[in-house]
Amino acid sequence: MSLFYTVLLFILRDMNEIFRKISAKVAAIAGRASTFLIAVSTIILWLVSGPIFNYSDTWQLAINTATTIITFLMVFLIQNTQNRDSKAMHLKLDELIKVTKTASNTLIEIEEGTDEEMDNLEDKYKKIKKDLES
Repeated sequence: MSLFYTVLLFILRDMNEIFRKISAKVAAIAGRASTFLIAVSTIILWLVSGPIFNYSDTWQLAINTATTIITFLMVFLIQNTQNRDSKAMHLKLDELIKVTKTASNTLIEIEEGTDEEMDNLEDKYKKIKKDLES
């Protein structure tokens, strides 16, 4: 393995960790009521400033550009957090399935299965539920 490749892997590993921390922090901040109030206040301020700027194209462009950039970046940050949360939940559920004697071990890592496999299992459990109700 070359030195370049080793350094690149080291940088990417650190970058992933930094991105994970930033994503978690941004998601936590974005979910606060105070952040929502700041966003609403910004929109109100922008609306109130309309007459001052004669509702110009620049006035509209400012809010459009800002909201587009924020939305674009938030998609990646929140998706990262969602992926991690989902993965953690699946690992915990897999552990519970593993240690529960009556649970079917075929459900461990079912999220990696095909849609057809999941549909078949769903049908199986619907039938079990129906049998239990009758």
